[in-house]
Amino acid sequence: MNISAKLDQLHLQARGNKWLYIFAIFLRFALAFGFITSGMVKVWGERFTVLPVSHPMGNYLEALFHTGYYYTVIGVMQVTAAVLLLFPRTALLGAVIYFPIILNICILSLSVRFEGSFVSSPLMVFANLYLLCWYYHKWKYILPINRPSVENELPQWKDLSSKFPFKFFAGSFGAVAMVFLVFFYGYDIMPRNTTRDCLSQCEDSPNPQACRDFCDCIHKQGQPLKKCLDAYHVALPE
Repeated sequence: MNISAKLDQLHLQARGNKWLYIFAIFLRFALAFGFITSGMVKVWGERFTVLPVSHPMGNYLEALFHTGYYYTVIGVMQVTAAVLLLFPRTALLGAVIYFPIILNICILSLSVRFEGSFVSSPLMVFANLYLLCWYYHKWKYILPINRPSVENELPQWKDLSSKFPFKFFAGSFGAVAMVFLVFFYGYDIMPRNTTRDCLSQCEDSPNPQACRDFCDCIHKQGQPLKKCLDAYHVALPE
Protein backbone atom coordinates (compact mmCIF):
# COMPACT_ATOMS: atom_id res chain seq x y z
CA MET A 1 0.00 0.00 0.00
CA ASN A 2 1.50 3.35 -1.06
CA ILE A 3 1.50 6.55 0.97
CA SER A 4 -1.50 7.98 -0.86
CA ALA A 5 -3.59 4.87 -0.18
CA LYS A 6 -2.65 4.92 3.51
CA LEU A 7 -3.62 8.58 3.83
CA ASP A 8 -6.91 7.88 2.05
CA GLN A 9 -7.62 5.02 4.42
CA LEU A 10 -6.92 7.10 7.54
CA HIS A 11 -9.01 9.95 6.20
CA LEU A 12 -11.91 7.64 5.36
CA GLN A 13 -11.82 6.16 8.87
CA ALA A 14 -11.93 9.64 10.42
CA ARG A 15 -14.76 10.78 8.16
CA GLY A 16 -16.71 7.71 9.15
CA ASN A 17 -16.88 8.67 12.83
CA LYS A 18 -19.83 10.72 14.07
CA TRP A 19 -17.89 12.29 16.97
CA LEU A 20 -15.12 13.54 14.71
CA TYR A 21 -17.76 14.84 12.30
CA ILE A 22 -19.40 16.85 15.10
CA PHE A 23 -15.98 18.02 16.30
CA ALA A 24 -15.21 19.41 12.83
CA ILE A 25 -18.48 21.36 12.85
CA PHE A 26 -17.71 22.71 16.32
CA LEU A 27 -14.24 23.84 15.24
CA ARG A 28 -15.60 25.57 12.15
CA PHE A 29 -17.97 27.70 14.20
CA ALA A 30 -15.47 28.29 17.02
CA LEU A 31 -12.78 29.50 14.62
CA ALA A 32 -15.31 31.62 12.75
CA PHE A 33 -16.38 33.31 15.97
CA GLY A 34 -12.76 34.07 16.87
CA PHE A 35 -12.05 35.86 13.60
CA ILE A 36 -15.39 37.62 13.25
CA THR A 37 -14.97 39.33 16.63
CA SER A 38 -11.34 40.32 16.07
CA GLY A 39 -11.72 41.06 12.36
CA MET A 40 -14.68 43.40 12.73
CA VAL A 41 -12.69 45.57 15.13
CA LYS A 42 -10.21 46.20 12.31
CA VAL A 43 -12.96 46.68 9.72
CA TRP A 44 -14.55 49.34 11.91
CA GLY A 45 -11.18 51.06 12.20
CA GLU A 46 -10.87 50.66 15.95
CA ARG A 47 -7.75 49.80 17.94
CA PHE A 48 -7.46 46.11 18.69
CA THR A 49 -5.95 46.56 22.13
CA VAL A 50 -5.45 49.08 24.91
CA LEU A 51 -1.89 47.92 25.58
CA PRO A 52 0.56 50.82 25.87
CA VAL A 53 3.16 51.28 23.15
CA SER A 54 5.85 50.46 25.71
CA HIS A 55 4.65 46.85 25.61
CA PRO A 56 6.16 44.80 22.75
CA MET A 57 2.75 43.66 21.49
CA GLY A 58 1.20 47.06 22.08
CA ASN A 59 3.98 48.69 20.07
CA TYR A 60 3.41 46.29 17.18
CA LEU A 61 -0.38 46.68 17.18
CA GLU A 62 -0.15 50.46 17.39
CA ALA A 63 2.11 50.52 14.36
CA LEU A 64 -0.24 48.11 12.59
CA PHE A 65 -3.19 50.36 13.36
CA HIS A 66 -1.46 53.29 11.68
CA THR A 67 -0.90 51.39 8.41
CA GLY A 68 -4.31 52.60 7.21
CA TYR A 69 -6.14 50.38 4.76
CA TYR A 70 -3.64 47.53 5.32
CA TYR A 71 -5.08 47.24 8.83
CA THR A 72 -8.58 47.16 7.35
CA VAL A 73 -7.64 44.55 4.75
CA ILE A 74 -6.43 42.21 7.49
CA GLY A 75 -9.81 42.55 9.19
CA VAL A 76 -11.64 41.95 5.91
CA MET A 77 -9.63 38.78 5.27
CA GLN A 78 -10.30 37.54 8.81
CA VAL A 79 -14.04 38.09 8.46
CA THR A 80 -14.05 36.55 4.98
CA ALA A 81 -12.30 33.42 6.23
CA ALA A 82 -14.72 33.22 9.16
CA VAL A 83 -17.83 33.53 6.99
CA LEU A 84 -16.55 30.91 4.56
CA LEU A 85 -16.03 28.50 7.45
CA LEU A 86 -19.69 28.70 8.37
CA PHE A 87 -20.83 26.93 5.20
CA PRO A 88 -19.82 23.34 4.34
CA ARG A 89 -19.32 24.07 0.64
CA THR A 90 -16.86 26.90 1.30
CA ALA A 91 -15.31 25.65 4.56
CA LEU A 92 -12.12 24.42 2.90
CA LEU A 93 -11.49 27.78 1.24
CA GLY A 94 -12.13 29.44 4.60
CA ALA A 95 -9.64 27.12 6.31
CA VAL A 96 -7.02 27.80 3.62
CA ILE A 97 -7.37 31.58 4.02
CA TYR A 98 -7.53 31.25 7.80
CA PHE A 99 -4.32 29.23 8.22
CA PRO A 100 -1.59 31.74 7.26
CA ILE A 101 -3.32 34.47 9.26
CA ILE A 102 -3.60 32.47 12.47
CA LEU A 103 -0.11 30.99 12.03
CA ASN A 104 1.30 34.51 11.81
CA ILE A 105 -0.63 35.54 14.94
CA CYS A 106 0.66 32.45 16.75
CA ILE A 107 4.31 33.09 15.87
CA LEU A 108 3.94 36.75 16.81
CA SER A 109 2.34 35.91 20.18
CA LEU A 110 5.10 33.44 21.06
CA SER A 111 7.91 35.73 19.93
CA VAL A 112 6.79 38.67 22.10
CA ARG A 113 5.41 36.41 24.86
CA PHE A 114 1.97 38.02 24.65
CA GLU A 115 -0.30 36.27 27.11
CA GLY A 116 -3.44 37.62 25.41
CA SER A 117 -3.10 35.06 22.61
CA PHE A 118 -0.21 32.92 23.85
CA VAL A 119 -2.56 30.01 24.53
CA SER A 120 -5.46 30.65 22.18
CA SER A 121 -3.46 31.15 18.97
CA PRO A 122 -1.58 27.80 19.09
CA LEU A 123 -4.87 26.02 19.83
CA MET A 124 -6.46 27.80 16.87
CA VAL A 125 -3.59 26.65 14.67
CA PHE A 126 -4.20 23.06 15.77
CA ALA A 127 -7.92 23.45 15.11
CA ASN A 128 -7.23 24.88 11.66
CA LEU A 129 -4.91 21.97 10.86
CA TYR A 130 -7.64 19.56 11.89
CA LEU A 131 -10.05 21.17 9.42
CA LEU A 132 -7.46 21.03 6.64
CA CYS A 133 -7.02 17.33 7.33
CA TRP A 134 -10.79 16.91 7.49
CA TYR A 135 -11.09 18.19 3.93
CA TYR A 136 -8.07 16.25 2.72
CA HIS A 137 -10.15 14.56 0.01
CA LYS A 138 -10.66 17.94 -1.68
CA TRP A 139 -7.07 19.16 -1.86
CA LYS A 140 -5.04 15.93 -1.94
CA TYR A 141 -4.69 16.12 -5.71
CA ILE A 142 -2.07 18.85 -5.45
CA LEU A 143 0.29 16.46 -3.61
CA PRO A 144 3.12 15.01 -5.72
CA ILE A 145 2.37 11.41 -4.76
CA ASN A 146 0.72 8.55 -6.58
CA ARG A 147 -3.03 8.29 -6.13
CA PRO A 148 -5.20 5.18 -6.40
CA SER A 149 -7.33 5.01 -9.52
CA VAL A 150 -10.50 4.23 -7.55
CA GLU A 151 -11.89 6.91 -5.25
CA ASN A 152 -13.86 5.96 -2.16
CA GLU A 153 -17.08 7.83 -1.48
CA LEU A 154 -17.40 9.50 1.90
CA PRO A 155 -19.95 7.88 4.23
CA GLN A 156 -23.30 9.55 4.80
CA TRP A 157 -24.51 10.70 8.23
CA LYS A 158 -26.71 7.63 8.75
CA ASP A 159 -23.71 5.37 8.11
CA LEU A 160 -21.35 7.07 10.57
CA SER A 161 -19.95 5.12 13.50
CA SER A 162 -20.94 6.27 16.99
CA LYS A 163 -17.84 4.77 18.61
CA PHE A 164 -16.15 7.41 20.73
CA PRO A 165 -12.53 7.99 19.58
CA PHE A 166 -10.85 7.94 22.98
CA LYS A 167 -7.30 7.94 21.58
CA PHE A 168 -7.91 10.98 19.41
CA PHE A 169 -9.46 13.09 22.15
CA ALA A 170 -6.84 11.94 24.64
CA GLY A 171 -4.20 13.17 22.19
CA SER A 172 -6.11 16.43 21.75
CA PHE A 173 -6.25 16.91 25.51
CA GLY A 174 -2.51 16.24 25.65
CA ALA A 175 -1.89 18.92 23.01
CA VAL A 176 -3.95 21.44 24.99
CA ALA A 177 -2.09 20.51 28.18
CA MET A 178 1.23 20.94 26.37
CA VAL A 179 0.28 24.47 25.29
CA PHE A 180 -0.64 25.40 28.86
CA LEU A 181 2.59 23.90 30.21
CA VAL A 182 4.64 25.96 27.76
CA PHE A 183 2.67 29.06 28.76
CA PHE A 184 3.18 28.58 32.51
CA TYR A 185 6.63 26.98 32.55
CA GLY A 186 8.19 27.45 29.11
CA TYR A 187 9.67 30.88 29.81
CA ASP A 188 11.56 32.10 32.84
CA ILE A 189 9.88 35.52 32.69
CA MET A 190 7.00 37.14 30.82
CA PRO A 191 6.37 40.84 30.13
CA ARG A 192 2.69 40.37 31.00
CA ASN A 193 0.16 43.08 30.10
CA THR A 194 0.67 45.55 32.94
CA THR A 195 3.46 46.58 35.30
CA ARG A 196 1.54 45.15 38.25
CA ASP A 197 1.10 41.78 36.58
CA CYS A 198 4.73 41.72 35.54
CA LEU A 199 5.92 42.48 39.07
CA SER A 200 3.79 39.63 40.45
CA GLN A 201 6.39 37.22 39.02
CA CYS A 202 9.24 38.74 40.94
CA GLU A 203 8.54 37.11 44.29
CA ASP A 204 9.47 33.70 42.91
CA SER A 205 12.30 34.97 40.72
CA PRO A 206 15.88 33.86 41.47
CA ASN A 207 16.77 37.55 41.38
CA PRO A 208 13.76 39.69 42.37
CA GLN A 209 15.57 42.96 41.66
CA ALA A 210 16.51 41.81 38.17
CA CYS A 211 12.87 40.90 37.62
CA ARG A 212 11.73 44.35 38.75
CA ASP A 213 14.31 45.94 36.46
CA PHE A 214 12.96 43.83 33.60
CA CYS A 215 9.41 45.03 34.24
CA ASP A 216 10.62 48.61 34.41
CA CYS A 217 12.58 48.12 31.18
CA ILE A 218 9.44 46.92 29.38
CA HIS A 219 6.61 48.95 30.83
CA LYS A 220 8.27 52.25 31.78
CA GLN A 221 11.25 52.57 29.47
CA GLY A 222 9.60 50.84 26.49
CA GLN A 223 12.80 49.04 25.50
CA PRO A 224 12.84 46.10 23.06
CA LEU A 225 11.99 42.75 24.60
CA LYS A 226 15.35 41.21 23.64
CA LYS A 227 17.31 44.01 25.28
CA CYS A 228 15.31 43.65 28.52
CA LEU A 229 15.67 39.88 28.47
CA ASP A 230 19.42 40.08 27.91
CA ALA A 231 19.81 42.42 30.88
CA TYR A 232 17.66 40.14 33.02
CA HIS A 233 19.62 37.00 32.15
CA VAL A 234 22.97 38.74 32.80
CA ALA A 235 21.77 39.69 36.29
CA LEU A 236 20.70 36.17 37.19
CA PRO A 237 22.96 34.20 39.54
CA GLU A 238 25.07 31.57 37.81
